Amino acid sequence: MTDHTWNPGQLLELSGYYWKTCTLHAAVKLDVFTCLGEEQLSAEKVAKRLNASPRGVERLLNALVAMKLLIKTDDKYANSSSAGEFLSKNSPKYIGNIIMHHHHLVESWSQLDQAVQSGRPIRKRSSFDDEKRRESFLMGMFNMAMNIAPMLIPGIDISSRRHLLDLGGGPGTYAIHFCRHNPRLTATVFDMPTTRPFAEKTIARFELSERINFVGGNYLQDDIEGRFDAAWLSHILHGESPEGCKTIIEKAIATLEPGGIIIIHDFILNNSMDGPLFPALFSLNMLLGTDGQAYSERQLMDMLADAGAKEIQRLAVQTPNDSGIITAIV
Repeated sequence: MTDHTWNPGQLLELSGYYWKTCTLHAAVKLDVFTCLGEEQLSAEKVAKRLNASPRGVERLLNALVAMKLLIKTDDKYANSSSAGEFLSKNSPKYIGNIIMHHHHLVESWSQLDQAVQSGRPIRKRSSFDDEKRRESFLMGMFNMAMNIAPMLIPGIDISSRRHLLDLGGGPGTYAIHFCRHNPRLTATVFDMPTTRPFAEKTIARFELSERINFVGGNYLQDDIEGRFDAAWLSHILHGESPEGCKTIIEKAIATLEPGGIIIIHDFILNNSMDGPLFPALFSLNMLLGTDGQAYSERQLMDMLADAGAKEIQRLAVQTPNDSGIITAIV
């Protein structure tokens, strides 16, 4: 890797990026973008709708204009096209839940030095947190998967498969997309019992309750019943230690019929563990809240081989957040 040159201004800009982050988080938390909708409103009118201080709202709106999230014309504010598409609750592409999940992580990230010194988590796992934060996490995963699944699913051929295990599948978003893309497929979402209300509501919303069922359980501690010919493990291994990953992969493979396919979708580091950037930073996020980490391609492939899988390969897919897919046959 080449030596990258920084100047003091760039370093200070990097140090202050959290100002932009907190501005966006505040706007989403206050629901500014939904409030504006397709209208052009004065700061005073926005403040009245939000039941907030006109002084505070005006400063927030002006900062959002400077960030190119809002457009200001004659002292009236409107959503930019991108803000309307992704930050308004009225849009099907809304990503506010994952932004609120990020907001809930800020406190722990401010204590990263402590986690580095101890090597231990300093916050609760998001999936076991209080109901409000758990909902932000689960529906945030739904937001992300809704945007990414249409890019991934067409490139994964499971057309000959009939029963998919979506292990740690959260609200069932990927199971939904796999079933929509493969009309003869049925699926089982296996996740914590507290996830059931979110999953069943989401599955019903897509009118797939007859093809997708939910089973509650802890994939580290509980048996996974049933037989499948495909297993989908999306963004669950990074939350576990190498020993936990071994247990999960072995359990998933044990549910598969001979010739079944196991598919791992995760943030995958290069084999030197120092990139790409997002998986490297995500590994720190796992340090703050779990015993896990982002794993390299070699590490994941070795885990599959150790569990007896064959024909292990990395699929040529590209996603906005550097997630990747590795498949194997059992």
